[in-house]
Amino acid sequence: MTRASATRAARPSRTERPARPTRAARPERAPRRRVLAAVALAAAIGVGLSGCVQWFLPPQGSRTSTPSDEKVDAQLEPYYQQTLTWKGCGDGMQCTTAKAPLDWSDPGGERIDLALIRQPATGGDAKGSLLINPGGPGGSGYDFVRDSVDYATSEGLQRDYDVVGFDPRGVGHSSAVSCYTDPKAFDDYVYGITPGEPGSDGWIAAAEQSNQQFGKDCLSGTGDLLGHVDTVSAARDLDMLRSALGDKKLNYLGYSYGTFLGATYADLFPKKTGHLVLDGALDPATSDFDVTLTQAKGFESAFRAYLDDCLTRQACPFSGSTDAAVTEVENLFASVQRSPIRNSDGRELGTSALFTAIIYPLYSKQSWPYLDQLFDDVFAGSAKVAFTLADAYYERDQNGTYANNSTEAFIAINCLDYKNDDDPATMRSQAQQLATEAPLFGPQMAYGGVGCAGWPFPGTRDRVAIAAEGSAPILVVGTTNDPATPYVWAQAMAKQLQNGHLITYHGEGHTAYNKSNSCVDDAVDDFFLDDTVPSKDPDC
Repeated sequence: MTRASATRAARPSRTERPARPTRAARPERAPRRRVLAAVALAAAIGVGLSGCVQWFLPPQGSRTSTPSDEKVDAQLEPYYQQTLTWKGCGDGMQCTTAKAPLDWSDPGGERIDLALIRQPATGGDAKGSLLINPGGPGGSGYDFVRDSVDYATSEGLQRDYDVVGFDPRGVGHSSAVSCYTDPKAFDDYVYGITPGEPGSDGWIAAAEQSNQQFGKDCLSGTGDLLGHVDTVSAARDLDMLRSALGDKKLNYLGYSYGTFLGATYADLFPKKTGHLVLDGALDPATSDFDVTLTQAKGFESAFRAYLDDCLTRQACPFSGSTDAAVTEVENLFASVQRSPIRNSDGRELGTSALFTAIIYPLYSKQSWPYLDQLFDDVFAGSAKVAFTLADAYYERDQNGTYANNSTEAFIAINCLDYKNDDDPATMRSQAQQLATEAPLFGPQMAYGGVGCAGWPFPGTRDRVAIAAEGSAPILVVGTTNDPATPYVWAQAMAKQLQNGHLITYHGEGHTAYNKSNSCVDDAVDDFFLDDTVPSKDPDC
């Protein structure tokens, strides 16, 4: 999703999959404007799980994958028929690199690299490969499987499948988008405060200038790849990887934005779908603004749920009613808009960074206690906890460097996947609607149209329903109070897909499989392991 902030030049945002425990115990990021997907805010921000059952795995020696024998156009054979050589890369994992064309319309042209990692089936006899996408866009499936395979998949799936993480084009270990080499310059882009009154002509002009310069820097650092990191190209990569891995059908588990990638694949290659599960679904047909509006309301609902819970506890930073607490936070936003809070490292906490810090823990109910710490600290005039949470969202380390390119990739992919409308009159009208329907968070997500203004490659994809006619059954998982990918989107995607089957989880948080209850987990596992398709929504 895209979002704008009242203090920062508006730019595309993300929805992340909650609870990705990693060895670094790093929480994942919350959204910034366009709801696309999500890699995972840790179910408990401070909990880290290794996820590698090393003693069950076969030796780490080199192996090769025998590609499928399907017939493809002669120009595509070097990709679809390529042999992947796997080498041990620690903790029982195996790694390799695949080749893909930069431009699928010109397969004889420049090539790019796609990084893969897999945990071989612990049972020793794999049904095939299970490809995993954690969301974003811009999330690293490579890192997700390497660091958190137990969080991503159950023991049953690990026993019967080679679990494969991959970095889509533009992301992480693959041929990647690169916009800044100086972390301080990136700090300024991410955290800098746009001068002027939000929504004014001067503020819009300054925001657009900032984003245009960012686009120029991305083009300079990335080259032609910047124009080919769209989701359709990534879906074509996915089909090529399926063949190179030796699978006739795709088995796929996608979270948040990964649901959009999976649905796009099913639309392009319906006859090649095997078992697809899409958890934390996006509505492919919703407009850019509707995405922003729905997500603003979703996060507001989740925040109220947090406040309802907080007010039952003695140590809650708020008192009185939920409505009174919401008003207090509205006043806090107004206060930091007038007078940002300076952090010990010189950065200033404006409304954009504060918004990110608040949204981040809402991806998982288990992370709500971090909001208590945040508000205690900010009400005391400190920005320390807020920047700790915002930095975790952006994966900014304590030394000021950034762990990966997920933010840069997120923006680049979204700017291709959505058509941009930066007309000031349109944005002001939308800002009024956001403020009316989501009074607390709506104003923080307004003016997102400036996010891709002047981007080197304009978005061209029309947002339409995806039916994937002729596909195998596809499971769509939705959580009733998911703030990042609201439940109505799962309902919409399941209805649009000709062979979609909805699984509802009644609860809080972003995504449900392997972190909610046995009802959801059993439905997904039975589908992958026994080909069991629910006869109706199990209503978990």
